[in-house]
Amino acid sequence: MTPSIPLLRPPAPPSGAGISVLSPASYANQERIEEGLDSLCELGFKPRLGPHSLERGPLFFAGTPSHRLADLHAAFSNPHTSLIAAIRGGYGSNYLLPRIDLALIRQHPKPLFAYSDLTAVQLHLLDQLGLPAFHGPMVAADFDRTDGVHMPSLLAALAGQPYGVSAEEGLRIIKTEPSHSVVHGTLYGGCLSILVALLGTPWEPQTEGKLLFIEDTGAKPHQIDRMLWQLRHAGKLDGVVGIIFGEMLNCSAPGADPEFLEEAILSALDGLQGPAGIDIPIAFGLQSGHVTGPNVTLTFGVDAELHTTGEPRLELLEPAVIA
Repeated sequence: MTPSIPLLRPPAPPSGAGISVLSPASYANQERIEEGLDSLCELGFKPRLGPHSLERGPLFFAGTPSHRLADLHAAFSNPHTSLIAAIRGGYGSNYLLPRIDLALIRQHPKPLFAYSDLTAVQLHLLDQLGLPAFHGPMVAADFDRTDGVHMPSLLAALAGQPYGVSAEEGLRIIKTEPSHSVVHGTLYGGCLSILVALLGTPWEPQTEGKLLFIEDTGAKPHQIDRMLWQLRHAGKLDGVVGIIFGEMLNCSAPGADPEFLEEAILSALDGLQGPAGIDIPIAFGLQSGHVTGPNVTLTFGVDAELHTTGEPRLELLEPAVIA
């Protein structure tokens, strides 16, 4: 297991902050982009589109890897930008990984809001630089939707305030041990299919020993079982203190009981023990990432606690920005 490095906390964005809006992966519907930009303006942000953000193609990409990488580097170095938001995920940010300028980003750390395909970029910056990953709303996936953004977590994350989420945000405990009512660890994770796709590459995620958050969309229960099996036998679940699953949007099997997915998850993780030699707690339903309702912002890389008795609660204990 690679030891964690100190967090590289970016400055907290000021009121009326400039926000660079990028398409690091796939392109989005123009109407949804415009609706998302309008919502950012209504919240007091000053959005600026990257020069190549509206490109369509080649294939399913929002421009060539060079164009998308240039926009990412320009956003981090732009003195008028305090934070960065992806337009959407889709597919394609993996092509940026070999040429990301870590030295440039280290000199100009900023919050990068994204999830889904962008898990690869976010975790690379967290693992290599200590830049916290803001697993939160995207412009044409959440900000364009009525009530698509969970404002309390977004504002707390940007202000550097500790905050928590609970049953109100969908969190449920589906497995716990009476002696394991609170687990503490570094919050880490993202989109399950991306975590698995990175195995065997130079950008392999450092999930071991973490309080792990996992979410995805459109994967059938047997596919989720297979991906968890792969993570487990690749050693990537060694020492995890707990696992929190997202809403797992559209991941139920057609015609199956709604609880079948949870049963498949519990089967795949049966006997998985934490550092204390006790079966780890498992939570389900936290509405962050691919969700139907307000998208909760989580900051990966910070210390967190999962409370499993009484009202379930995930507490993020330290700031991801310098207030």
